Amino acid sequence: MRLDKYLKVSRLIKRRTLAKEVADQGRITVNDKVAKASSSVKAGDVLAIRFGQKIVTARVEELRDTVKKEDAAKMFTILKEERLEKVEPEFIDDED
Repeated sequence: MRLDKYLKVSRLIKRRTLAKEVADQGRITVNDKVAKASSSVKAGDVLAIRFGQKIVTARVEELRDTVKKEDAAKMFTILKEERLEKVEPEFIDDED
């Protein structure tokens, strides 16, 4: 199954177009490799998705073309959620 479709069906990301954009920006990895929206996922794969200042790592448990909202969470297992340190921009001092 395509990565963008899996993210939408499993409701990790609400819309397929948004899943495609996030993947195309290089913010998703599958088994530690940067993935495109068209990348294939299978049961057992580990996804790491960067949402702003948070990285969610999940394992794919099962693939389905359609699923009820109540059963969507069974398609994956959250392994960990990390908050990234907010990086303050460095200011350039032009004065000598």
